[in-house]
Amino acid sequence: MMLEKYAQFVGEDEIDAIVKLAQRLEDLSILHVNSTAAGGGVAEILNRLIPLMRELGLRADWKVIRGDQEFFTVTKTFHNALQGTTSAVPEHYYSIYEKWQEINANELDLDYDVVFIHDPQPAGLVKYRKKGLWIWRCHIDLSTPDPHVWSYLRRYVSQYNLAIFHIPDFARDDLDIPQLLIPPSIDPLSPKNMELPQTAVERIVRKFDVDPERPLLLQVSRFDRAKDPLGVVEAYRLAKRHVPDLQLVYLGSPAHDDPEGEAVYNETLKAAGGDRDIHLLMLPPDSHVEVNAFQRAATVVMQKSIREGFGLTVSEALWKRKPVVGGRAGGIKIQVIHGVTGFLVTSPKTAAHYTTYLIREKRVREEMGNAGREHVRRNFLITHQLRRYLMAIAYAAKRHRV
Repeated sequence: MMLEKYAQFVGEDEIDAIVKLAQRLEDLSILHVNSTAAGGGVAEILNRLIPLMRELGLRADWKVIRGDQEFFTVTKTFHNALQGTTSAVPEHYYSIYEKWQEINANELDLDYDVVFIHDPQPAGLVKYRKKGLWIWRCHIDLSTPDPHVWSYLRRYVSQYNLAIFHIPDFARDDLDIPQLLIPPSIDPLSPKNMELPQTAVERIVRKFDVDPERPLLLQVSRFDRAKDPLGVVEAYRLAKRHVPDLQLVYLGSPAHDDPEGEAVYNETLKAAGGDRDIHLLMLPPDSHVEVNAFQRAATVVMQKSIREGFGLTVSEALWKRKPVVGGRAGGIKIQVIHGVTGFLVTSPKTAAHYTTYLIREKRVREEMGNAGREHVRRNFLITHQLRRYLMAIAYAAKRHRV
Protein backbone atom coordinates (compact mmCIF):
# COMPACT_ATOMS: atom_id res chain seq x y z
CA MET A 1 0.00 0.00 0.00
CA MET A 2 1.52 3.30 -1.13
CA LEU A 3 0.05 5.19 1.83
CA GLU A 4 2.09 3.09 4.26
CA LYS A 5 5.30 4.45 2.75
CA TYR A 6 4.50 7.88 4.22
CA ALA A 7 4.59 6.54 7.78
CA GLN A 8 8.38 7.03 7.78
CA PHE A 9 7.73 10.78 7.59
CA VAL A 10 4.50 11.33 9.56
CA GLY A 11 4.10 8.24 11.76
CA GLU A 12 1.65 5.36 11.85
CA ASP A 13 -0.98 7.30 13.84
CA GLU A 14 -1.40 9.79 10.98
CA ILE A 15 -1.85 6.98 8.46
CA ASP A 16 -4.39 5.23 10.70
CA ALA A 17 -6.39 8.45 11.07
CA ILE A 18 -6.54 8.87 7.29
CA VAL A 19 -7.69 5.28 6.75
CA LYS A 20 -10.45 5.60 9.36
CA LEU A 21 -11.67 8.88 7.87
CA ALA A 22 -11.80 7.35 4.41
CA GLN A 23 -13.86 4.42 5.65
CA ARG A 24 -16.57 6.86 6.74
CA LEU A 25 -16.70 8.31 3.20
CA GLU A 26 -16.40 5.18 1.06
CA ASP A 27 -19.98 5.45 -0.21
CA LEU A 28 -19.39 8.89 -1.75
CA SER A 29 -18.19 9.65 -5.28
CA ILE A 30 -15.68 12.53 -5.43
CA LEU A 31 -14.66 14.71 -8.38
CA HIS A 32 -11.89 17.28 -8.70
CA VAL A 33 -12.06 19.81 -11.55
CA ASN A 34 -9.36 22.27 -12.59
CA SER A 35 -8.06 24.03 -15.71
CA THR A 36 -4.87 22.17 -16.63
CA ALA A 37 -3.50 18.64 -16.42
CA ALA A 38 0.12 19.79 -16.18
CA GLY A 39 1.96 22.93 -15.16
CA GLY A 40 1.45 24.62 -11.80
CA GLY A 41 0.90 23.44 -8.26
CA VAL A 42 -2.77 22.45 -8.57
CA ALA A 43 -2.15 19.88 -11.29
CA GLU A 44 0.91 18.62 -9.46
CA ILE A 45 -1.03 18.07 -6.25
CA LEU A 46 -3.93 16.34 -7.98
CA ASN A 47 -1.56 14.03 -9.84
CA ARG A 48 -0.43 12.69 -6.47
CA LEU A 49 -3.62 13.10 -4.44
CA ILE A 50 -6.13 11.27 -6.66
CA PRO A 51 -4.21 7.94 -6.64
CA LEU A 52 -4.00 8.09 -2.85
CA MET A 53 -7.75 8.70 -2.58
CA ARG A 54 -8.41 5.73 -4.84
CA GLU A 55 -6.05 3.54 -2.85
CA LEU A 56 -8.16 4.35 0.21
CA GLY A 57 -11.17 2.89 -1.60
CA LEU A 58 -12.71 6.24 -2.49
CA ARG A 59 -14.38 6.72 -5.87
CA ALA A 60 -12.30 9.75 -6.81
CA ASP A 61 -11.93 11.24 -10.31
CA TRP A 62 -10.18 14.26 -11.82
CA LYS A 63 -11.37 16.18 -14.88
CA VAL A 64 -9.92 19.17 -16.71
CA ILE A 65 -12.03 21.87 -18.34
CA ARG A 66 -11.57 22.87 -21.95
CA GLY A 67 -11.05 26.37 -23.31
CA ASP A 68 -9.49 28.29 -26.20
CA GLN A 69 -6.80 30.96 -26.00
CA GLU A 70 -9.43 33.68 -25.67
CA PHE A 71 -10.94 31.96 -22.62
CA PHE A 72 -7.59 31.54 -20.90
CA THR A 73 -6.73 35.17 -21.61
CA VAL A 74 -9.94 36.04 -19.79
CA THR A 75 -9.22 33.77 -16.83
CA LYS A 76 -5.62 35.01 -16.56
CA THR A 77 -6.98 38.56 -16.48
CA PHE A 78 -9.42 37.51 -13.75
CA HIS A 79 -6.58 35.80 -11.87
CA ASN A 80 -4.43 38.94 -11.94
CA ALA A 81 -7.36 41.16 -10.92
CA LEU A 82 -8.30 38.88 -8.02
CA GLN A 83 -4.69 39.04 -6.83
CA GLY A 84 -4.85 42.83 -6.71
CA THR A 85 -3.68 44.01 -10.13
CA THR A 86 -5.48 47.23 -11.00
CA SER A 87 -6.57 47.28 -14.63
CA ALA A 88 -9.96 47.50 -16.28
CA VAL A 89 -11.53 44.20 -17.32
CA PRO A 90 -13.47 44.51 -20.61
CA GLU A 91 -17.16 43.79 -20.15
CA HIS A 92 -17.27 41.19 -22.93
CA TYR A 93 -14.80 39.04 -20.94
CA TYR A 94 -17.65 38.05 -18.65
CA SER A 95 -19.74 36.66 -21.50
CA ILE A 96 -16.73 34.71 -22.80
CA TYR A 97 -16.26 33.24 -19.33
CA GLU A 98 -19.93 32.24 -19.10
CA LYS A 99 -19.90 30.72 -22.59
CA TRP A 100 -17.11 28.33 -21.65
CA GLN A 101 -18.74 27.45 -18.33
CA GLU A 102 -21.78 26.29 -20.29
CA ILE A 103 -19.67 24.40 -22.83
CA ASN A 104 -17.79 22.55 -20.12
CA ALA A 105 -20.93 21.85 -18.12
CA ASN A 106 -22.41 20.18 -21.20
CA GLU A 107 -19.25 18.16 -21.90
CA LEU A 108 -18.29 17.03 -18.39
CA ASP A 109 -20.14 14.56 -16.21
CA LEU A 110 -20.53 16.47 -12.94
CA ASP A 111 -22.95 13.99 -11.37
CA TYR A 112 -20.93 13.23 -8.22
CA ASP A 113 -21.69 13.30 -4.52
CA VAL A 114 -18.80 15.71 -3.79
CA VAL A 115 -17.29 18.11 -6.35
CA PHE A 116 -14.10 20.09 -5.70
CA ILE A 117 -13.76 23.01 -8.11
CA HIS A 118 -10.25 24.45 -8.11
CA ASP A 119 -9.75 28.19 -8.64
CA PRO A 120 -11.72 30.75 -10.70
CA GLN A 121 -11.40 29.16 -14.15
CA PRO A 122 -14.17 26.53 -13.61
CA ALA A 123 -15.94 28.25 -10.69
CA GLY A 124 -19.01 29.06 -12.81
CA LEU A 125 -19.80 25.37 -13.30
CA VAL A 126 -21.72 25.49 -10.02
CA LYS A 127 -24.54 27.16 -11.93
CA TYR A 128 -25.16 23.82 -13.67
CA ARG A 129 -24.98 21.43 -10.73
CA LYS A 130 -27.78 18.93 -10.34
CA LYS A 131 -26.76 17.20 -7.10
CA GLY A 132 -24.04 16.83 -4.53
CA LEU A 133 -21.87 18.92 -2.26
CA TRP A 134 -19.83 21.50 -4.10
CA ILE A 135 -16.59 22.82 -2.59
CA TRP A 136 -14.63 25.74 -4.04
CA ARG A 137 -10.90 25.30 -3.48
CA CYS A 138 -9.16 28.66 -3.96
CA HIS A 139 -5.39 28.57 -4.59
CA ILE A 140 -4.83 32.31 -5.16
CA ASP A 141 -4.41 35.41 -3.02
CA LEU A 142 -7.85 36.94 -2.44
CA SER A 143 -6.77 39.39 0.25
CA THR A 144 -7.16 42.52 -1.94
CA PRO A 145 -9.14 41.57 -5.05
CA ASP A 146 -10.40 43.94 -7.70
CA PRO A 147 -13.89 44.75 -6.35
CA HIS A 148 -15.69 44.41 -9.68
CA VAL A 149 -14.18 41.05 -10.63
CA TRP A 150 -14.62 39.64 -7.14
CA SER A 151 -18.23 40.83 -7.01
CA TYR A 152 -18.86 38.96 -10.24
CA LEU A 153 -17.13 35.77 -9.11
CA ARG A 154 -18.66 35.90 -5.65
CA ARG A 155 -22.10 35.32 -7.19
CA TYR A 156 -20.86 31.89 -8.19
CA VAL A 157 -18.79 31.14 -5.08
CA SER A 158 -21.72 31.92 -2.80
CA GLN A 159 -23.59 29.00 -4.39
CA TYR A 160 -21.04 26.50 -3.04
CA ASN A 161 -21.51 24.55 0.17
CA LEU A 162 -18.00 25.29 1.37
CA ALA A 163 -14.89 27.29 0.42
CA ILE A 164 -11.30 26.34 1.21
CA PHE A 165 -8.42 28.82 1.36
CA HIS A 166 -4.70 28.50 2.11
CA ILE A 167 -4.26 31.05 4.90
CA PRO A 168 -6.47 33.35 7.03
CA ASP A 169 -5.53 36.41 4.92
CA PHE A 170 -7.37 34.91 1.94
CA ALA A 171 -10.66 34.11 3.67
CA ARG A 172 -13.54 36.44 2.89
CA ASP A 173 -15.80 38.32 5.30
CA ASP A 174 -18.25 38.90 2.46
CA LEU A 175 -18.96 35.18 1.92
CA ASP A 176 -21.74 33.67 4.01
CA ILE A 177 -20.78 30.05 3.38
CA PRO A 178 -18.45 28.06 5.69
CA GLN A 179 -14.75 28.57 5.02
CA LEU A 180 -11.89 26.25 5.96
CA LEU A 181 -8.13 26.76 5.88
CA ILE A 182 -6.04 23.99 4.29
CA PRO A 183 -2.50 24.73 3.08
CA PRO A 184 -1.26 22.86 -0.01
CA SER A 185 1.37 20.14 0.22
CA ILE A 186 4.28 18.38 -1.41
CA ASP A 187 4.74 14.67 -1.88
CA PRO A 188 8.09 13.49 -0.44
CA LEU A 189 7.93 10.34 -2.59
CA SER A 190 7.35 12.11 -5.92
CA PRO A 191 10.12 12.41 -8.53
CA LYS A 192 10.43 16.09 -7.64
CA ASN A 193 11.11 15.45 -3.97
CA MET A 194 12.62 11.97 -3.68
CA GLU A 195 16.26 11.60 -2.68
CA LEU A 196 18.78 11.93 -5.53
CA PRO A 197 22.42 10.80 -5.56
CA GLN A 198 24.87 13.68 -5.65
CA THR A 199 26.34 12.31 -8.87
CA ALA A 200 22.91 12.58 -10.54
CA VAL A 201 22.46 16.13 -9.25
CA GLU A 202 25.79 17.23 -10.67
CA ARG A 203 25.24 15.47 -13.98
CA ILE A 204 21.86 17.15 -14.50
CA VAL A 205 22.93 20.69 -13.67
CA ARG A 206 26.07 20.39 -15.79
CA LYS A 207 23.86 19.41 -18.73
CA PHE A 208 22.47 22.97 -18.58
CA ASP A 209 25.97 24.56 -18.40
CA VAL A 210 25.65 25.30 -14.69
CA ASP A 211 28.73 24.70 -12.52
CA PRO A 212 27.82 22.72 -9.37
CA GLU A 213 31.09 23.83 -7.74
CA ARG A 214 30.12 27.52 -7.73
CA PRO A 215 27.47 29.29 -5.59
CA LEU A 216 24.03 28.97 -7.13
CA LEU A 217 20.95 31.13 -6.56
CA LEU A 218 17.77 29.43 -7.80
CA GLN A 219 14.16 30.41 -8.33
CA VAL A 220 11.68 27.84 -9.64
CA SER A 221 8.58 29.64 -10.92
CA ARG A 222 6.40 30.23 -13.89
CA PHE A 223 7.48 33.27 -15.89
CA ASP A 224 4.81 35.43 -14.29
CA ARG A 225 5.05 39.05 -13.19
CA ALA A 226 3.64 38.09 -9.79
CA LYS A 227 6.78 35.97 -9.27
CA ASP A 228 8.91 39.09 -9.96
CA PRO A 229 11.52 37.58 -12.30
CA LEU A 230 12.96 41.05 -13.00
CA GLY A 231 13.38 41.56 -9.26
CA VAL A 232 15.16 38.21 -9.04
CA VAL A 233 17.62 39.29 -11.74
CA GLU A 234 18.21 42.57 -9.92
CA ALA A 235 18.77 40.80 -6.58
CA TYR A 236 21.27 38.46 -8.25
CA ARG A 237 23.19 41.40 -9.72
CA LEU A 238 23.39 43.12 -6.33
CA ALA A 239 24.52 39.92 -4.61
CA LYS A 240 27.11 39.24 -7.32
CA ARG A 241 28.97 42.40 -6.29
CA HIS A 242 29.86 40.55 -3.08
CA VAL A 243 29.93 36.99 -4.50
CA PRO A 244 31.64 37.39 -7.90
CA ASP A 245 31.30 33.72 -8.91
CA LEU A 246 27.54 33.61 -8.21
CA GLN A 247 25.25 31.97 -10.77
CA LEU A 248 21.50 32.45 -11.20
CA VAL A 249 19.07 29.82 -12.50
CA TYR A 250 15.44 30.83 -13.06
CA LEU A 251 13.61 27.64 -13.95
CA GLY A 252 10.06 27.78 -15.28
CA SER A 253 7.56 25.65 -17.16
CA PRO A 254 4.80 26.66 -19.57
CA ALA A 255 1.15 26.13 -18.68
CA HIS A 256 -1.55 26.21 -21.35
CA ASP A 257 -3.86 28.24 -19.09
CA ASP A 258 -1.26 31.05 -18.74
CA PRO A 259 -0.97 32.96 -22.04
CA GLU A 260 1.35 35.63 -20.58
CA GLY A 261 4.28 33.29 -19.95
CA GLU A 262 6.15 33.84 -23.22
CA ALA A 263 5.98 37.64 -22.95
CA VAL A 264 7.31 37.58 -19.38
CA TYR A 265 10.08 35.17 -20.40
CA ASN A 266 11.16 37.62 -23.12
CA GLU A 267 11.13 40.52 -20.63
CA THR A 268 13.35 38.50 -18.29
CA LEU A 269 15.68 37.52 -21.13
CA LYS A 270 16.11 41.18 -22.00
CA ALA A 271 16.84 42.03 -18.35
CA ALA A 272 19.47 39.28 -18.22
CA GLY A 273 21.33 41.18 -20.92
CA GLY A 274 23.46 38.30 -22.14
CA ASP A 275 25.03 37.56 -18.72
CA ARG A 276 26.49 34.06 -19.12
CA ASP A 277 25.92 33.35 -15.43
CA ILE A 278 22.16 33.89 -15.76
CA HIS A 279 20.39 30.74 -16.93
CA LEU A 280 16.72 31.15 -17.87
CA LEU A 281 15.36 27.67 -18.34
CA MET A 282 11.94 26.92 -19.80
CA LEU A 283 11.48 23.18 -19.24
CA PRO A 284 8.46 20.94 -19.87
CA PRO A 285 5.98 20.67 -16.95
CA ASP A 286 7.03 17.06 -16.30
CA SER A 287 10.71 17.96 -15.69
CA HIS A 288 10.37 16.94 -12.06
CA VAL A 289 13.75 15.25 -11.68
CA GLU A 290 15.49 18.29 -13.19
CA VAL A 291 13.74 20.60 -10.72
CA ASN A 292 14.71 18.25 -7.89
CA ALA A 293 18.34 18.31 -8.98
CA PHE A 294 18.53 22.08 -9.22
CA GLN A 295 16.92 22.53 -5.81
CA ARG A 296 19.48 20.16 -4.32
CA ALA A 297 22.34 21.89 -6.15
CA ALA A 298 21.29 25.38 -5.06
CA THR A 299 23.17 27.24 -2.37
CA VAL A 300 20.18 29.51 -1.73
CA VAL A 301 16.65 29.23 -3.09
CA MET A 302 14.65 32.38 -3.78
CA GLN A 303 10.90 32.84 -4.18
CA LYS A 304 10.65 36.58 -4.57
CA SER A 305 6.94 36.73 -5.32
CA ILE A 306 5.02 39.98 -5.10
CA ARG A 307 1.73 38.08 -5.09
CA GLU A 308 1.46 34.42 -4.24
CA GLY A 309 -1.21 31.88 -3.54
CA PHE A 310 1.06 29.54 -1.64
CA GLY A 311 4.32 28.84 -3.46
CA LEU A 312 4.88 25.09 -3.22
CA THR A 313 8.43 25.53 -4.50
CA VAL A 314 9.23 26.98 -1.07
CA SER A 315 8.21 23.76 0.69
CA GLU A 316 10.08 21.74 -1.94
CA ALA A 317 13.29 23.67 -1.22
CA LEU A 318 12.86 23.55 2.55
CA TRP A 319 12.28 19.78 2.35
CA LYS A 320 15.70 19.54 0.69
CA ARG A 321 17.21 21.52 3.56
CA LYS A 322 17.68 24.71 1.57
CA PRO A 323 17.01 28.07 3.24
CA VAL A 324 14.63 30.26 1.26
CA VAL A 325 14.71 34.00 0.64
CA GLY A 326 11.04 34.66 -0.02
CA GLY A 327 8.77 37.57 -0.79
CA ARG A 328 6.50 38.62 2.06
CA ALA A 329 3.42 37.44 0.16
CA GLY A 330 0.63 34.90 0.50
CA GLY A 331 1.47 31.44 1.73
CA ILE A 332 5.20 32.10 1.65
CA LYS A 333 4.70 33.81 5.01
CA ILE A 334 3.71 30.57 6.74
CA GLN A 335 6.52 28.57 5.15
CA VAL A 336 9.44 30.96 5.59
CA ILE A 337 9.79 31.71 9.27
CA HIS A 338 12.02 34.78 9.24
CA GLY A 339 15.41 33.97 10.71
CA VAL A 340 14.50 30.29 11.23
CA THR A 341 13.82 28.65 7.86
CA GLY A 342 14.90 31.58 5.71
CA PHE A 343 14.22 35.28 5.34
CA LEU A 344 11.22 37.31 4.21
CA VAL A 345 11.97 40.30 1.96
CA THR A 346 10.19 43.11 0.17
CA SER A 347 12.88 44.42 -2.20
CA PRO A 348 15.72 43.20 -4.43
CA LYS A 349 18.16 44.97 -2.12
CA THR A 350 17.15 43.03 1.00
CA ALA A 351 16.89 39.82 -1.06
CA ALA A 352 20.49 40.35 -2.19
CA HIS A 353 21.61 41.10 1.37
CA TYR A 354 20.23 37.84 2.79
CA THR A 355 21.39 35.84 -0.23
CA THR A 356 24.95 37.09 0.32
CA TYR A 357 24.74 36.38 4.04
CA LEU A 358 23.55 32.80 3.52
CA ILE A 359 26.18 32.06 0.89
CA ARG A 360 28.90 33.22 3.25
CA GLU A 361 27.56 31.50 6.37
CA LYS A 362 27.49 27.74 5.78
CA ARG A 363 26.61 26.90 9.39
CA VAL A 364 23.56 29.19 9.27
CA ARG A 365 22.47 27.62 5.97
CA GLU A 366 22.65 24.17 7.48
CA GLU A 367 20.75 25.12 10.63
CA MET A 368 18.01 26.84 8.63
CA GLY A 369 17.90 23.92 6.22
CA ASN A 370 17.29 21.43 9.02
CA ALA A 371 14.63 23.66 10.57
CA GLY A 372 12.96 24.04 7.19
CA ARG A 373 12.72 20.31 6.56
CA GLU A 374 11.13 19.74 9.97
CA HIS A 375 8.68 22.60 9.40
CA VAL A 376 7.54 20.99 6.15
CA ARG A 377 7.37 17.52 7.72
CA ARG A 378 5.01 18.79 10.40
CA ASN A 379 2.79 20.93 8.20
CA PHE A 380 3.09 20.63 4.43
CA LEU A 381 3.27 16.98 3.38
CA ILE A 382 0.58 15.42 1.19
CA THR A 383 -0.76 13.20 3.98
CA HIS A 384 -1.71 16.30 5.97
CA GLN A 385 -3.63 17.77 3.03
CA LEU A 386 -5.32 14.44 2.29
CA ARG A 387 -6.54 14.12 5.88
CA ARG A 388 -7.83 17.70 5.90
CA TYR A 389 -9.66 17.18 2.60
CA LEU A 390 -11.36 14.10 4.02
CA MET A 391 -12.28 16.07 7.14
CA ALA A 392 -13.74 18.83 4.96
CA ILE A 393 -15.88 16.30 3.08
CA ALA A 394 -17.06 14.76 6.35
CA TYR A 395 -17.91 18.16 7.75
CA ALA A 396 -19.86 19.25 4.67
CA ALA A 397 -21.63 15.88 4.40
CA LYS A 398 -22.75 16.04 8.03
CA ARG A 399 -23.84 19.67 7.71
CA HIS A 400 -25.96 18.91 4.65
CA ARG A 401 -26.99 15.38 5.70
CA VAL A 402 -25.50 13.65 2.67
